[in-house]
Formats: sequence, C-alpha cells, structure tokens
Amino acid sequence: MPSVDAIEAERFRQFIMGVTDYAIYMLSPEGVVVTWNAGAQRFKGYHPDEIIGRHFSMFYTDEDRARGRPVLALELARTTGKFEDEGWRVRKDGSRFWASVVIDPIVDPQGELLGFAKITRDITERHQAAAELERAREALFQSQKMEALGKLTGGIAHDFNNLLSVIMNGLELLRMSKEPATIARSVDTMARAAQRGASLTQQLLAFARQQPLKQEAHDVARVIRSFEVVLRRALPDEMHLHLQIAPDLPQAMIDPTQFESALLNLVVNARDAMSETGEVLVDIDAVSLANHQVDRLPAGRYVRMMVKDSGAGMTAETMTRAIEPFFTTKEVGKGTGLGLSQVYGMMQQCQGALALASRVGEGTTVSLYFPAVEHTDAADEGHVAGSAEKVLLVDDQPDVLETAISLFTHLGYEVLSADNAVQALETLRQHPGISILFSDVVMPGMSGVELGKVARREFPDLKIVLASGYVKAALRDQMPDIGNFEMIAKPYRLSDLIRVLKAL
Repeated sequence: MPSVDAIEAERFRQFIMGVTDYAIYMLSPEGVVVTWNAGAQRFKGYHPDEIIGRHFSMFYTDEDRARGRPVLALELARTTGKFEDEGWRVRKDGSRFWASVVIDPIVDPQGELLGFAKITRDITERHQAAAELERAREALFQSQKMEALGKLTGGIAHDFNNLLSVIMNGLELLRMSKEPATIARSVDTMARAAQRGASLTQQLLAFARQQPLKQEAHDVARVIRSFEVVLRRALPDEMHLHLQIAPDLPQAMIDPTQFESALLNLVVNARDAMSETGEVLVDIDAVSLANHQVDRLPAGRYVRMMVKDSGAGMTAETMTRAIEPFFTTKEVGKGTGLGLSQVYGMMQQCQGALALASRVGEGTTVSLYFPAVEHTDAADEGHVAGSAEKVLLVDDQPDVLETAISLFTHLGYEVLSADNAVQALETLRQHPGISILFSDVVMPGMSGVELGKVARREFPDLKIVLASGYVKAALRDQMPDIGNFEMIAKPYRLSDLIRVLKAL
C-alpha cells in the first residue's frame, strides 16, 4: 500500500499536470524539457511526446536565440535564485504570444543543481492592452504638447516680426548710407537679430519634437538675461517680474533651450497661481549642499534657481501630486498638466533636483538645483582616482566603449572592458580588485540594471555607475532598481565623469 507521502505527491503531480492556464514543466540542468502539463500543451501546441527530450530554447524567437537569451535565463536563475522575464515566445504553428516567465532552480540538500522549474503564462491580451494604452497616452501627450505650442505661437510670431523689422530696416540703411559707423552698427544689429531668430527656431523645435538634452557648461545668468524679455511678456502689466542674480556664479551643465522652456513654464505657473496682480521673483545663487540635503543629491556645489510667487499656494495633497504628468488644478483649457512634470524630468536628466515649498495663501517657491561645473586642470584630473583603481567598463557600442576607455585612462584608472553583461560578470569573477563597475543601461540580453543587481550581490563593496541617455519601455519595470545606483546621463563629458567619480 503506498505511503501517505506518496499519495500526496501523486495528487500534487496530477494537480500540476491538469492546470490549463499555466505552462508548468521541469527542465534538466542543461535546459532539456523533462515534464509537460496540460497548460503548456494548450497554448504552446505541443503534445508531450513531441516536446519532452527537446531543448526549451525552441520556444524562443530566432532573435532571442541569437542573443543568447535562453542560456542567459538559466544562468541568471542559477546564480541569483530566480529568473523573471517577459517577451515573445513561439508556438508550434509558428505564431507568437507574449509570455510572462519564471524560472526557479531546483537543488538537492547538498546544493547540487537538479534542474529548473519553469512557469509560463500567456499574457498577450494584457500586453496588447498595455500597448494600446501607451499609444493612447502618447497621442494625448502629443495633443497636449501641440496645445502648448499653440499658446506660444502668438508670442514667437510677435518676436519674429520684430526681428524681421530689424533686418529689413537694417538692409534699407545699408542701401542708403555710406558712413562706415552706420554700416557697422546696422550689421551688428542684424547679426544679433538673426542669432535671436535662430534661438527662437530652436525653441519651436524643442516643443515640436522629442529632443534629448544637449548639456553643456553655461553661464546661467547670461542665459536668463537673454530670455528676460520673453519672461516679462508672459506676465500681464499688473504683475511684476523681479530678477535677483548673485554675482560670480559658477557655470552649470544645462541645455539652454530646455532651461528656457522650464523657466517659462515656472513663470507661467506662477502667473496662473495669482489673481490679477502679484509679484514673481526669480532668484539665482550658488549653494553648497551636504549629502542628500536636497532629495538624493550628492554633496557638492550647485547653482540654485528659485521661482517664487505671491499666489494662492498649494495644499499638502496638491504638492504630493504636483509633478505628476497631466495633473493640474487649473480650469479646463488653461493648463496641460505637463509643465511641472517636464521640468522635473529635465532635472532628473541633468542629475539635479526639484524642490517645492508652499503654503495656502502664502505662495509657492519652486527651487531647481543644477550641478555646478568645477574648473579642472590637468593636475586635478590626474588625481581623481587617487591611485590606480581598477574600473570595468561595459557597453555594447564599440565606439562609445572606446571613448570611455580613453577618458578613464586619462583620469589614471586601470581599465578593463566588456561588451555585454555576461562577459562583464566573468571579468569581475576572474579579476579581483576591480573597484568600480561603469555600465550602460540598455544592452542586448541582460540590462545594466540586472548586471548591477547581480554584481552587487556577489561583490558588495563594488561601486556601480550606470550610464544611459534614455530607458526603453521594456525596462520601465526596473525603474525602482535604477535608483539604487549612481547614474550619469549620456552624452557625458570629462567634467561629468569627474563629478560622479568624486561623488562615489
């Protein structure tokens, strides 16, 4: 007579084999299918006799097999204790479905790997619904952005008419005058007008399409002064704009066009928060912050821009939602709900921070913190590393990797490199003494975030920096993990590297 344990085990086996909504099956340590349940047969199309004994990589697309995804999945499950993923899989008839996959390693009491338990769900409908929602959100975003562009069109058209008047009148003076001084003044005036026209064109392009930040060291005071007339025009005559700019400000890493757009957004928000009259103060100064004194900013020197209004202020609940996309307290037709969220996104890309302070009836202050540019010379750069530290650079783009190697070598580091995450893990294990891992985020196979998580578990003292110009939609579920690492935005310069490495 079978034992109670044997009866329970058989019942459990029958339960697993009878499940139809999940594909639940076992793999050998090499990835060969050992068992096959009803759910796997239902949405993958294979009878047990057709699939048992074959390698599970046959369910993957040709592209994923070429990138080594099946091997990577088993390797991650074995080394980290679990592998979770979503992606396209292939049925027997060749059709594709979007799968949610979990792979768990099965080990004996001595820790020897016996195989893997694999659970797959067909979530194609949910994936398609999410894709439709994303397309709808993108369409709404484009609509809102075009609405914002429309609101600026009148002001920009006014500016262009003024600029064209300067150029046309200047040309008339050139035709009529023979005095060198008059000709020189006309040429200078027209040159300034043409330059301002080019700047306005860049602003239009920035609103009309998604442009990445082009960060460079700029004198913030000069940028604001050149944009002052636009800011004043954004306010009605009954409201007053005050500029308070500290002397001898350090330069800051900004994209001037995006910076101007952010400042205009804040001034317009301040205007809308007030009634018919009020004061808007734009205050620029330099501050030294302790580590995490403001948000997650590392200790260092920053250029702070504060925009303060004397308006109605915000409740605590409104402040918690103020940077959410499409959230607005304005009347319908008077706000897109995108202004402050766009400013917040820009500050994240700049590796800066946005801080809000407000009380009902006392107005609102929005503070933006931009990393100050430290003036470095060859002597400073050569001492960033302090000693010949070992750094491992990881990027799947050869040109980017080669440039990074040159920069780190110039800074005095001993450099090792890898062009994918699996190779990077092998290098870490084979070369003790690596103190810094500097990796791209978006790479084929294992992302930089996944690499960072595995590396931190195996090498707790390893300092990790992740570099990225953007994060693909497929990596958005990893966004909470990104915050656990030091980040640097692409494209980065030598001064950016120096600042981030010093922060480590």
